[in-house]
Amino acid sequence: MTIHHPIAIIGAGLGGLTLARVLHVNGVEAAVFDLDASPSARTQGGMLDIHEDSGQEALRAAGLHDDFRALVHVGGEAMRILDRHAVVRFEEADDGDGGRPEVARGDLRDLLLGSLPEDTVRWGAKITGARPLGGGRHEVSLADGTTFTTDLLIGADGAWSKIRPLVSDARPAYEGISFVEVHLHDAEDRHPASAALIGGGMFFALGAGKGFLAHHDITGSLHVYIALKTAEDWIATIDFGDTAAAKTAVLRHFDGWDEGLRALITDADGDLVPRPIHALPIGHRWDRVPGVTLLGDAAHLMSPFAGEGANLAMLDGAELGLALAAHPGDVEAALGAYEQALFPRSEASAAESAESLVRCFAEDAPKALLELFASYR
Repeated sequence: MTIHHPIAIIGAGLGGLTLARVLHVNGVEAAVFDLDASPSARTQGGMLDIHEDSGQEALRAAGLHDDFRALVHVGGEAMRILDRHAVVRFEEADDGDGGRPEVARGDLRDLLLGSLPEDTVRWGAKITGARPLGGGRHEVSLADGTTFTTDLLIGADGAWSKIRPLVSDARPAYEGISFVEVHLHDAEDRHPASAALIGGGMFFALGAGKGFLAHHDITGSLHVYIALKTAEDWIATIDFGDTAAAKTAVLRHFDGWDEGLRALITDADGDLVPRPIHALPIGHRWDRVPGVTLLGDAAHLMSPFAGEGANLAMLDGAELGLALAAHPGDVEAALGAYEQALFPRSEASAAESAESLVRCFAEDAPKALLELFASYR
């Protein structure tokens, strides 16, 4: 027998969970489906800066803002920008104003999960596709061969969303930048020079078409993204299963850079993980399709250079939940109101993100980034 869910949210990331929580506090229950086998099946990434006008607004709507404040990494709003010679060109302390406090992504996800009824998330539920049944209803297929139907289908399933094709033909495109993610564990004891170089908050070391983005995480490790402006197939030319060979290949791009910066590669602990950067077209939108919508990266995947991805996903989830609560019995009115606000908001952030990518990796970097921060002052 096919199971029916009035509301089905695909993806238990920050956006999908925020939506489920806001619906829950407004007396509306939803089922969440996630392909991970359990909440702890994989690590949840590093630190996030949660913005006052987006992520924090979503947490207020979810009734979790006070609990979120208890998770904040004190000092994490500090900023440091270096050039390729490790000369500090800009430094700003954490002034404690709370405008963009840092929190571990895993802690934030745990907060949202813990605020939901225990059976809200169906783990190990890998979605393989969905099809319309008419009248706004959809049938969703899972990898185990089962199906379910729903009156409202919400794609919160990220960059390569299985739900997006129901409303849009758009696919993410490579942005010309690839990250290689590394960690330096127990930094204060094992990597004190690197810990001192990076400082307590967000860290940039930039040159023409490349650089390092890093921060301390709450475990005491340094979480580093090595960024390279390179062809899309560059990652395929490196055997990332051979850590020593991968380090050599990446290090070759930083000839002439300060040895302290190069040590972020040579001293890295564990695997090097490639992360090519993709984005949907700026201004991605779709015509209203009955019974289905998108949020977060499924709706507006963008490069990470405006720090908006997680914040927008949570705001999307909160606003969609509030719209549904405000239009009981009229899903289409709720989705129309939600999308009317979603499209211009995400277009503005995607444009900012694209501009920041260009700024960070220009030939004279970090000049343009320094000028931007100088303008704020």
